[in-house]
Amino acid sequence: MTATLDPPRPITPPPARRRRHRVLIPLGLAVLLIVATLVFHAVDQPDAGDQGFLSPVASGDDGGSRLAEALRGQGVTVRRETDTLRALQATAPGPATLFVPAPELVHPDTLAALTNLPPDSRLVLVDPSRRVLAALGVPLGPAQRRWATRVTSPDADGHRCPLGEADRAGAAAADRQRYAVQDSSSAGRCYSGGLVRVPWRTEVVVIGASDPFRNDRIDEWGNRALATGLLGGDRPLVWLDLPGPAPAPDGPNWSPGPTAENGNGNGNGNGDGTPPHRERSDDNRRPWHNPLWDAFPAWFWALLVQLALAGLLAVLWRARRLGPPVPEPLPVTVRSAETVLGRARLYRRAGARGPAAQTLRAAALARLLPRLNLPPDTPPAEVAARVAGHTGAGAEQVAGLLHGAEPTTDRELLELARDLDALTRTVAHPTEGDPR
Repeated sequence: MTATLDPPRPITPPPARRRRHRVLIPLGLAVLLIVATLVFHAVDQPDAGDQGFLSPVASGDDGGSRLAEALRGQGVTVRRETDTLRALQATAPGPATLFVPAPELVHPDTLAALTNLPPDSRLVLVDPSRRVLAALGVPLGPAQRRWATRVTSPDADGHRCPLGEADRAGAAAADRQRYAVQDSSSAGRCYSGGLVRVPWRTEVVVIGASDPFRNDRIDEWGNRALATGLLGGDRPLVWLDLPGPAPAPDGPNWSPGPTAENGNGNGNGNGDGTPPHRERSDDNRRPWHNPLWDAFPAWFWALLVQLALAGLLAVLWRARRLGPPVPEPLPVTVRSAETVLGRARLYRRAGARGPAAQTLRAAALARLLPRLNLPPDTPPAEVAARVAGHTGAGAEQVAGLLHGAEPTTDRELLELARDLDALTRTVAHPTEGDPR
């Protein structure tokens, strides 16, 4: 009882499928990197609406306490005001410098009054927008804006800087937001348009970067000299430190001049820049925010985001590869008997008699062909004839055994396994005969 096995058919690889993930994953990582860069840049850049931004009493990186100390060391009187109208009233006694580090927080109804200062006064604005400049009536407009502040010399664009404060300071970090002057005949332009002085009703000085005034950058290059030069001198300094968006002025006919309730016209009942007790507290004006954000510095939250992204990339790197299953070596050695028994149980549970019979016939042919010196591509009829010649059985019987129909019952499968085993034993050891 012998039969022949069909020659092994060449295995053709399946058509290559388009692996979209090979394109989507790098593209997604690139987008993630760009978004993370934008987020980190937004976190690193100070916001004029943040609590303590350029405040003379704030010692954080974005505060202005170091600048206030430097000005006091030069003999400049620094008066802090938290209300726009009171800041205007504080400038009434005589020439003064009004410093507005966050013009966007000033109420639109009081913006025009910022230029109605006493003669020989100066108004210093930090990064004002087009809306603020239009409300002031100053012939200026925002031009180019850089990604980050650049350190340049006062005459970096080839034009001589007419401001003595900028010439004495030299290179400073003032080139971020540039401004275009509508009437350049009387305006002074420095740092490629990052610093502009306009002799309007009040001398207006516009600077497009907050870096020279901040605690974390005041000691870089000529920032300290530029900031103290713009805000210092013989005039007292009124520092408008708004804790949030300013409310509308009380009443339609308000006046920025001295009032009877202040008496001294300094806009401050306490004389030290602290608002009177009858005013609403800063906490009532300031919009609510989560105190957890203020408990840690901005770099701490940025570090947490970076660690989370690094962890996500590590998970994607160590995760199961996105693709078809691939064979892998077993981590331990498994006995062949256990493997055969486990595979047989799987076949039995699935009722896969056909695959089981195909496996048995393939194993029998793998043992018969080398014994008969036949190549793997020998036709089935020739294999059946050669096996029949060795065993004395009929060629049709051997062909049916090696290439017959699939068994339909477990009993037929068992009989097939026994016949194939007897056939291989007869060919391999002709003298042993049928072991049954």
